[in-house]
Amino acid sequence: MTIQLYSFDTPNGRKISVALEEMGLPYQVNVVDITAGEQSGPAFSRISPNNKIPVIVDTDGPDGQPISVFESGAILIYLAEKSGLFLPHNGRERVAVMEWLMFQMGGFGPIPGQVHHFIALESEDERAYGLKRFMAETRRLYGVMDRRLSDHAYFAGSLSIADFALLGWVWRHQRHQVDLADFPNVGRWYSSMMTRPAVIRGFAVPMRKAT
Repeated sequence: MTIQLYSFDTPNGRKISVALEEMGLPYQVNVVDITAGEQSGPAFSRISPNNKIPVIVDTDGPDGQPISVFESGAILIYLAEKSGLFLPHNGRERVAVMEWLMFQMGGFGPIPGQVHHFIALESEDERAYGLKRFMAETRRLYGVMDRRLSDHAYFAGSLSIADFALLGWVWRHQRHQVDLADFPNVGRWYSSMMTRPAVIRGFAVPMRKAT
């Protein structure tokens, strides 16, 4: 059965489309225009209690029953377990995947997301403090990733859902004003990831409504 992906053209949305392509799972995108507030309606609340994208609905869920899954990290884990791909069943590599997935969910997402917010403010006084604080922390997080990738091809050893999660946000490095030349190991990893055929397909699938 085809998985329904409710999403928009954001880092969190793209990491799910990339994962679905890499896993070879059939899916259909349903664009939720968050710029028009479509995520706030009661119908969407029924599958996304937090009124955020992305969300998936899998009619062939556990025990063959339908299930909806919200929160991008939970979706990645669900899809990995459904497909049997990109998440080791046990052992050190599974721990590493979970560590780097939580690193993204708790830090490398919320923090650069704040940079996106403050950059967009028109008032220089309002922008200054927020940008100084969150850009410094964003660069620190890039440093953590760069050190990890200095002796790892991927964050958890083998390619995993942690890479898909982090890729969605590194994709926006220009928006949060980070030059990947300053973090060459992240740059190498990013270039390698973005040439993968499934990743290319995942970023190409339309996630905005035609105007």
